[in-house]
Amino acid sequence: MRKKAALIIKDKVCLENGAIVEVRLWSVPVSDDKPYGYKYSLVYIVAGERIIGYDNAEGKGDHRHYGKQEEPYIFKDIDTLIKDFYNDVEKVSLTNGKD
Repeated sequence: MRKKAALIIKDKVCLENGAIVEVRLWSVPVSDDKPYGYKYSLVYIVAGERIIGYDNAEGKGDHRHYGKQEEPYIFKDIDTLIKDFYNDVEKVSLTNGKD
């Protein structure tokens, strides 16, 4: 019998300018696809468009979306993941004045 995912973090914030920051993290069984036992999705959306995204979708492994670009992301631990995500959100917000 396969163990189900257990939600650890679900946080969604709608900013004054209409932007959305959403963080979701689950504990999952360790597998080849999720060797550290976590599934995650962190996203920053402005005007309905994903600006920053971090996830480890099935079969794609750990990666980061930065605008239209997608690149590998090296997962170290949950704290680093969240810190990296918010650092990117802050950089984009300051650069584009969207926050």
